[in-house]
Amino acid sequence: MKMNKTLFTDIEKIAQQAGKIIMQIYQQGFSVQIKSDDSPVTEADLKANDFIITALEKLSDYPILSEELALADYETRRRWDTYWLIDPLDGTKSFVNRTDEFTVNIALICHHKPVLGVVYVPTTGQSYCAQEGIGAFQRSESGRLAAIQCRPVHSVPSILGSFTAGKRLEAFLQGVGEHHYQGMHSSLKICLVAAGEADVYPRLWPTSEWDTAAAHAILNEAGGRLVTIDNETLAYNKKESLLNPEFLAYGDAAVNWCGFVPPK
Repeated sequence: MKMNKTLFTDIEKIAQQAGKIIMQIYQQGFSVQIKSDDSPVTEADLKANDFIITALEKLSDYPILSEELALADYETRRRWDTYWLIDPLDGTKSFVNRTDEFTVNIALICHHKPVLGVVYVPTTGQSYCAQEGIGAFQRSESGRLAAIQCRPVHSVPSILGSFTAGKRLEAFLQGVGEHHYQGMHSSLKICLVAAGEADVYPRLWPTSEWDTAAAHAILNEAGGRLVTIDNETLAYNKKESLLNPEFLAYGDAAVNWCGFVPPK
């Protein structure tokens, strides 16, 4: 499949349709199952996953890697130059707890880098999307599409994270000094940094590659960075494990956020 200039809008439509499936189940009620890794899964995860996979298979013959799909072994996927990486319902715990902060994430990875990403928010109808060389955008509830970019860091930075900080995050925040902190679920945190609504998102405990890829593409095109605490750009499908290392997502590359990360 050739990367045309409007591919991200095609993927956005797929994410929106998956979001409608999710919202139908969200409003009707659902049961919750626990997977082998102790994470929850619902009918919404599975039905959205099936819809997205079917739609992507019609669009291209690229392999698909999904949280809710039987995973290819590393010997197989290490040969993939280009593939789709999806999380059909990022923030399942938020979905289960009805806090509304969950998203549909679809990314295209090429040579270990996210080159296209769509993050759709079913509860608001908003979406964030980007394509390499085209830019990063936010679509409002009214349907208006506007370019977004990271902002210069504020003198008192706005920091996003999870609701439970933990000792390492607390040490990070102490190192930063004066700041504003907001707890939030799902990949929305990276998207808000990309949209210039926050300055940095430190993630000092595990995530999976499908949690970050779509928003990472958006942050890249908005002028931000997503790096490990060793200041290396986060790469995809380079190891057997699909867990990400600790990372920082930030908008102002002039700020050495990595210097604030406490030792392990």
